[in-house]
Amino acid sequence: MSEDRKDVVEELRRVREGVRRRSALDESEPRPRPDPPRVSPPPTPLPAEIPAAEAPSEPPRTEAVNERWRAQPGRPRGISGLFFRVLDRLYRPRADAQEAFNAAQVQLDNDLVRWVDERFAATHRHYDRILGLYGRHLGEADERHMILQEELVAHVADLVRRIDLALAESDRGRLALEFALEDVRARLRRLEEDLRRR
Repeated sequence: MSEDRKDVVEELRRVREGVRRRSALDESEPRPRPDPPRVSPPPTPLPAEIPAAEAPSEPPRTEAVNERWRAQPGRPRGISGLFFRVLDRLYRPRADAQEAFNAAQVQLDNDLVRWVDERFAATHRHYDRILGLYGRHLGEADERHMILQEELVAHVADLVRRIDLALAESDRGRLALEFALEDVRARLRRLEEDLRRR
């Protein structure tokens, strides 16, 4: 048998013995108690009760702005009332413009508050869908990993059986070669003895 083949056979024997020490495949010889195989725990199921979401904080209140957007003081009476009416005619276009701006600002504030509320609700719905899909994907991945783990264990057991078969064949071949070599030696001895006698 060549040196390379001997090395391969010895390496296969070493691997086989290592596997047998760690597994329950070799029942013929007593061995130390093997460590229990490390099996991946099954995926943790989701709790039956999902904790309730925290209550959101109160949205900003817009009533005060909605009630005071005109910002008009009460009208004075008497001489000051006369003076006020004169000034009011002079400054009415400016006051109307300010009032229109205030109305637009209040409308914008109301629209912004409503938009932020709707946006938050849409964002929560979107992330709830994503988390649901991701959770389902993780569950399927755990199931696939358990199937692969079982297949890997079966494959290793099959591999050990094949190594045993290969080693048995190599031993049988080695024994046949040793027997043939012994036969050749015996014939050689007989020939040497015949030559000596002559």
